[in-house]
Amino acid sequence: MTSSLPAGFETLEPFVERFSISGTANRAELRSDITGEERSAFYEAAKDLVAPALDLLDKKPLDALDASEKRLLDLCLSFAHVALAVEIQGPDEERHSRMRQYMRITRSPADAVA
Repeated sequence: MTSSLPAGFETLEPFVERFSISGTANRAELRSDITGEERSAFYEAAKDLVAPALDLLDKKPLDALDASEKRLLDLCLSFAHVALAVEIQGPDEERHSRMRQYMRITRSPADAVA
């Protein structure tokens, strides 16, 4: 099976379709839409790979990333949303997610070089 991610990140392949999405608003919406089990599974799979991923991605300018690196970047950006839900919100995430619909993201620095 061919990986759609750079070498060394094959473990994250099962999460690409669901979590490798562009746009801060889309990632925030994903955070509200996924189940606690999906959040936990992605968090556990990705938590030890984020630092090596960022080391790899930092070697190039954003506009020079190839498609596999862009997918990895999108996974890292989704991880930031998921980590907040898992590490900070914890069991309160479901209650807070209902209010997220009233806080619309209209722009984000992470979207500047999309």
